[in-house]
Amino acid sequence: LPQGRNGPAFMIYPNFNVFLEWNKSFVYVITAAHFAMRLEGAPVYDAGEPDTALDEGQVKALQERLEARGHDVGGIDGILGAKTRSAVQEEQVRLGLPADAWPTLELLDLL
Repeated sequence: LPQGRNGPAFMIYPNFNVFLEWNKSFVYVITAAHFAMRLEGAPVYDAGEPDTALDEGQVKALQERLEARGHDVGGIDGILGAKTRSAVQEEQVRLGLPADAWPTLELLDLL
């Protein structure tokens, strides 16, 4: 769920990890895999209605709040990386929110 529970969902297979070994960017891997599927004739996916993404400043504020709660977010850099998403998911569970690892303004406000 790269864009949270309201965005598109993707099934991943072992080749997903091969993409990640070549390029650690989750966005790149999803884009490359989707493009490959489209080249093979797969239909366009329904993007759903994903929650609005936080901007860089909001992600930094989120990372500061997560670090203050003891999470390792990999540094305050404004980038939504794997460590930040993992910390987001842990806090979502703690707060009783859908644990999709997608940071929202609601989560930022609650922290």
